[in-house]
Amino acid sequence: MSLTSQKSKADSSTMGKTMTKWVYSFGAGGSDGKAEMRNLLGGKGANLAEMSNMGLPVPPGFTISTDVCTYYYDHDNVYPDDLSEVVDVEIARIEKHVGAKFGDADNPLLVSVRSGSRASMPGMMDTVLNLGLNDVTAEGLAVRSGDARFAYDSYRRFIQMFGDVVLGVDHYLFDETLEQAKLDRGVILDTDLSADDMRGVAAEYKKIVERELGQPFPQDPKEQLWGAISAVFGSWMNQRAITYRRLNSIPSEWGTAVNIQAMVFGNMGDDCATGVAFTRDPSTGENMFYGEYLVNAQGEDVVAGIRTPQHLTLAGKERNGSNLSAMEEVMPEVFGQLDDVRQLLEIHYKDMQDIEFTVQQGKLYMLQTRAGKRTAAAAVRIAVEMVEEGLINKVEAINRVDPGQLEQLLHPRLDPDAARNVLTRALPASPGAASGKIVFSADTAEDMAHKGEDVILVRIETSPEDIHGMHAARGVLTTRGGMTSHAAVVARGMGRPCVAGAGEISIDYAAGTMSIGGRNFAAGDLVTIDGAAGEVIEGLVPTIEPEVSGGFAALMEWADDLRRMKVRTNAETPADARMAREFGAEGIGLCRTEHMFFDPARIIAVRQMIMAGNEAGRRAALEELLPFQRDDFIELFRIMSGLPVTIRLLDPPLHEFLPHTESEIAEVAKASGKNPKEMQETVARLHESNPMLGHRGCRLGISFPEIYEMQARAIFEAALAIASEPDGSVIPEIMIPLAATKRELDILKDKIDAVAVAVFEEAGRNVEYSIGTMIELPRAALRANELAEPAEFFSFGTNDLTQTTFGISRDDAASFLPDYQHYGILEVDPFVSIDVDGVGELISIAVERGRATRPDIKLGICGEHGGDPASVRFCDRVGLDYVSCSPYRVPIARLAAAQAATASKD
Repeated sequence: MSLTSQKSKADSSTMGKTMTKWVYSFGAGGSDGKAEMRNLLGGKGANLAEMSNMGLPVPPGFTISTDVCTYYYDHDNVYPDDLSEVVDVEIARIEKHVGAKFGDADNPLLVSVRSGSRASMPGMMDTVLNLGLNDVTAEGLAVRSGDARFAYDSYRRFIQMFGDVVLGVDHYLFDETLEQAKLDRGVILDTDLSADDMRGVAAEYKKIVERELGQPFPQDPKEQLWGAISAVFGSWMNQRAITYRRLNSIPSEWGTAVNIQAMVFGNMGDDCATGVAFTRDPSTGENMFYGEYLVNAQGEDVVAGIRTPQHLTLAGKERNGSNLSAMEEVMPEVFGQLDDVRQLLEIHYKDMQDIEFTVQQGKLYMLQTRAGKRTAAAAVRIAVEMVEEGLINKVEAINRVDPGQLEQLLHPRLDPDAARNVLTRALPASPGAASGKIVFSADTAEDMAHKGEDVILVRIETSPEDIHGMHAARGVLTTRGGMTSHAAVVARGMGRPCVAGAGEISIDYAAGTMSIGGRNFAAGDLVTIDGAAGEVIEGLVPTIEPEVSGGFAALMEWADDLRRMKVRTNAETPADARMAREFGAEGIGLCRTEHMFFDPARIIAVRQMIMAGNEAGRRAALEELLPFQRDDFIELFRIMSGLPVTIRLLDPPLHEFLPHTESEIAEVAKASGKNPKEMQETVARLHESNPMLGHRGCRLGISFPEIYEMQARAIFEAALAIASEPDGSVIPEIMIPLAATKRELDILKDKIDAVAVAVFEEAGRNVEYSIGTMIELPRAALRANELAEPAEFFSFGTNDLTQTTFGISRDDAASFLPDYQHYGILEVDPFVSIDVDGVGELISIAVERGRATRPDIKLGICGEHGGDPASVRFCDRVGLDYVSCSPYRVPIARLAAAQAATASKD
């Protein structure tokens, strides 16, 4: 569809005759909106309105609301019929305040057109600056400003942005032309090009557009405006925005607003500048002004890494060893005003702010403020220190930190004592450390990560199109860009380590190599990056485990005081149990006993047990396994002394333990006193077509009760051993897996109780224990009232419950679930976050029916969902007593449970 036809549809549509307010003005001392209207105005529009209301210097403009975005997509890319008229009125209002006229040959008004959804999505959607320039108005701007270089620099920028964003011309074509112009003039920076050079570059840009599209660059400012508006609305559904929303759980129905604002110019000379700043350090959380700026530039220059940015403060300059002048020394008066705004905004919003500003001929203008993206370490420090400063309370602090971010703090970091060969040092753009194989493209990073390989994405500079590769990579390394570049901001938000601006590295994409100090490294070579130190290191570097302390510990204490649900861990190894205990786990919610059987010292006995032809043979093999199991449980009970430990009896299909190679079969045959052929026949006989729905879980206990009897004896003997130790105590909870009927539980519970009686009689003492079941089948959830008669607790195994509810294999779902998310069939992967409408309803039914039978029944969840913040909120809402998750996710669950508890009180 042409730009003219899009505009015509906006004028001629007969839909939407209601007097809905589509547009909200801001700037010039007031606004129609406020910060609380972010759902309607988007974050950018709401905050521009709020800053206007605060009396800050905001260039006048208006916001086209998210309601228009919804209308636009609901009506086949047609606008409300009265929108065009309202936009004309708002343009006239800007003209009045600025004293310039849109499209005027002598005194042209120029505007920016920017996106702005309610959730911050930096770099994911489109922006057009300097809109309103054409051959005539560019010359008028040159005369009016007395600076032809500024006018044609702005014009060439507009042609490139409009050509790329609206017309779909590859921006690399424009980049090559600009680079050639600099080569021809023998200069390095675009600021060294003259007015005539810029006029020539603009002319070449127009030729590129006409060559690529077969039509000239549009000269009508109104056509330009509606083209840009449509491009911004259209960018809500571009692939990078879709990917970002999927990764950050942002619903597509939210839509975006469009902000149209009078341009102010940071590229009019040396008394002009543009910059990005954070009211606190977004990497560490330190309470210091942090940011970068460029003299004689426009906003995209700072984040694109085209020129090396300068630090705002002298402290920042000195800390990073820069020899470039800080804004504090070059523009001290304006810097003082900006520092005042920094403090005012932080006190007003009670949060760290990410701000954008422009200085035009010595006057400061504020273009944006929003809650700043920050690392997990910074989020925790800022929240805790703001409580100490009296800005926020503890409940606000708990809700200020994204639980999912905490995982950044809980993984190993580089061992400071390990030997390392540092190849180069650059900017520490996002903390953390990562090692992996070098890859030079986002697609390669994603492909290799899917194959289970760790990779480091190495780019000259990243762009929004690289987001999928940045997410797949373990870390990101760029040769250009600063602390607020695209790579830095996105990596921090994702929790990926990033080293930026490594100018000593030269990349040859065609050859697939990078060179540092005369040494070449090819794709596939191993490197390590330390995002906290800004170091690029050869090969792999050892790591050390994280510690929970300081502000993190304080935040967790506040969370523990506020939450209702307990948080346990899924663990069966001593190392995992100890780590979880350090992270605050309040017991074990799932000990998978089958994982213990794969140990080389016991796998032969396990296979003998499975392949035995009779009960006597199985019991003989189980006798060999009993001491191993007992010792396993003793160690776990000792680590979790005084806390509950839920032990799931053997669950997986037996085929998982079977020998497969000839040597393995021969080994089992020798240990069993049988010939290999007989063993091969047994393996064939035990084969199942659909083992995940076959002979597993409690079905094994029904067929081979001696297996569960051995495990029960090991549990009780271990519990008695711990109970005899000084201060030793244990609360064993025995969980029967995959039960579908009450009768299954009755049979197995009787057998377990009989073992308990025998063991306690032998020892002359006893311990308390409980027996429950795992709810993994829809039938079990629906018949929970019956299962609750023998079961003293339910633990929802949401991995299998999701599989059996959807009829989807978790192991195979990756091949088609992305398509389901793309088409909106599923908003999120149901194996990552609980499907509230389906699986969630089954859980709710089971909770209600189980408690109707046994009011004091203990209820928990032990699937992978136990560490997913959204799933934790659901668990709190339906009244579960605890969640259980992997050790590294325990703090995430603790914080999420506290947030859920505070939300339920609102």
